[in-house]
Amino acid sequence: MKKTRAVITGVQGWVPEYVLTNQELETMVDTNDEWIVSRTGIKERRILKGENQGTSVIGTEAVKGLLKKTNTAPEEIDLIICATVTPDMPFPATANIIADNVGAKNSFSFDISAACSGFLYALTMGSQFIETGMHKKVIIVGADKMSSIIDYQDRATCIIFGDGGGAVLLESTTEEVGIMDSMLHADGSGAPFLHMKAGGSRKPATHESVDAREHFAYQEGSTVFKFAVTNMAEVSAKIMEKNGLTADDVAWLVPHQANKRIIDATANRMGVGPDKVMMNIEKYGNTTAGTLPLCLWDYESKLKKGDNIILAAFGGGFTWGSIYLKWGYDSN
Repeated sequence: MKKTRAVITGVQGWVPEYVLTNQELETMVDTNDEWIVSRTGIKERRILKGENQGTSVIGTEAVKGLLKKTNTAPEEIDLIICATVTPDMPFPATANIIADNVGAKNSFSFDISAACSGFLYALTMGSQFIETGMHKKVIIVGADKMSSIIDYQDRATCIIFGDGGGAVLLESTTEEVGIMDSMLHADGSGAPFLHMKAGGSRKPATHESVDAREHFAYQEGSTVFKFAVTNMAEVSAKIMEKNGLTADDVAWLVPHQANKRIIDATANRMGVGPDKVMMNIEKYGNTTAGTLPLCLWDYESKLKKGDNIILAAFGGGFTWGSIYLKWGYDSN
């Protein structure tokens, strides 16, 4: 009996219209275009503007586009998982709001919080529901409105992040394609180096916490960089080794778009040349859980059925991991 796997049968991204350029950031904090590009590779990022505009807006637009693109009725969806660290509100889950917005009345839904590794976590979890035969159609969303938790007086973080995200449809297959393997990790001792100080149950919002600007993302850049380079590169190399893959076998590396130097280090560790590395950090920045689906969306036309693809990410928590998948369809 052939093994049932979860395969991506469609991908769709969405980003807001407003473009925040490096030149505009120069008017807000002490920085400049050359400094930003040389250290991060980022030239611009998208920002979601307007009242009552949360991460669900990004997820809803991505899922609507995905349903239309794959000719899927919303009632057919069994489950929606949304990976995000910027939910519309503590509860209900942003996935619930997305499901309601798109008319997925027969699905259940929940959020996953694993920072920049969230899409990997959610994709792995969603694939289990398909592989067990419990569900037939599962949507995985990776989306974040990072502008809502970024301090635009902090030049160390405000240059990095943007808003955006994407969604993929998972279905079952007995062909030799789909999610082949995954390696996921977490180390809570990394929390002091990348976190948000206030706003949770440990330190609820007060006038003092707001005045102290503690409701923004905080990161100790040098420490995070070292951990990210080491762990994202190592897990990508290990999943290749485990599955008997050489650099020649890999069609694409899809790395989390945190920093061009981290991406380059991961590719070098894998032995993969720059022509095989998906990169759009220059126009979107770091959209946290949104970077991986946005890359797949941007590069979809170049993907071929059976392509060996390695996804890799590292995020706050610390969380990190890699997924090996075989692409499920010809995009052209």
